[in-house]
Amino acid sequence: MELEVRHLRVLCAIADTGSLHKAARELGLAQPSLSTQLRRIERALGAQLFVRARTGCRPTPLGLAVLSRARPLLAEFAAIVTETRAAAARAAGGFQLRIGATASRAIPGWLRLLRARVPRIEPTLQMNVSANALLDMVAAGRLDMAFVHEVEGSPLRVPPGLCVRVLVEREPQFVTLAADHPAASWRVVRLADLAGDRWMVDSTVDGEWDALCRVLRAAGLECEMLHGDYLTAYSLAATGEVVTVSQATAHPRPDLAIRPLEGDPIGVRLLLAARTEADLDDAYPELEEAYWTAAYEAPAYREWLERAHPPGAAAPPHACPGVPAPPAPRGRPAALDR
Repeated sequence: MELEVRHLRVLCAIADTGSLHKAARELGLAQPSLSTQLRRIERALGAQLFVRARTGCRPTPLGLAVLSRARPLLAEFAAIVTETRAAAARAAGGFQLRIGATASRAIPGWLRLLRARVPRIEPTLQMNVSANALLDMVAAGRLDMAFVHEVEGSPLRVPPGLCVRVLVEREPQFVTLAADHPAASWRVVRLADLAGDRWMVDSTVDGEWDALCRVLRAAGLECEMLHGDYLTAYSLAATGEVVTVSQATAHPRPDLAIRPLEGDPIGVRLLLAARTEADLDDAYPELEEAYWTAAYEAPAYREWLERAHPPGAAAPPHACPGVPAPPAPRGRPAALDR
């Protein structure tokens, strides 16, 4: 067996995450497959590279030596790929922007605004529930930029050399529940109102499960927690089986209600990451416009924003931490302009 670039990525992912399970998730592999790959790599090199323990994986001294050589090689390979693709795009007379993102209502508008530019930008999109995985792909040259959210209390691992720009310092996370849930009659829901409910959260979203557990513990609640993707969570919430966390920009459905939580105990930071500041400058204005358009089109978030910054308030919108002054998006109702 000869070592290949993909094997070096495996070693770096295990070292960076400290866990075979987390590394497999970032690489899009099943954990047994990753474990098999690691054993093959170690057999090929004739040395144990990681110590496996219940608390995770840590590099052996020989593993550290291999990693010190692997990281520069991966960075150089990524640079070759990036420069070659850029040169090919220029030669073809076009520019393709490879975007990665976690879920957001702002994405369709962002892509539409980028395509409307002159000269035209043709964006491609890769979605992933793991913000850390997307950041690693930008650092490796497989994406040009990533729009991700960082759950409060669970800092992202931003690879060295990436440039990061904050879109929103703190966006509150709301709760989604059945339209006929007793708490749905309130404009703002207390966690205590949900004491008897089961929560469904996607534990593959970096930091989300831990954040909700912390918030429930702080409120003195011991609620049952279920794992499930958010499409399933919304379907079950509509029937009253569960309640779930939702982004503030989410749109309601006739069978669902979206409400702020009292005190906004769960928040996320929204970030755009790229390899250079010039790359950020090239796409950030359209993302900002798309986000605030989506924000004011979401009834619950729009009401939350207007309560936070009522007309005639002494402090302008940008003076409130976590809520920058929204630019006037295209098509924004005149009544919202203050």
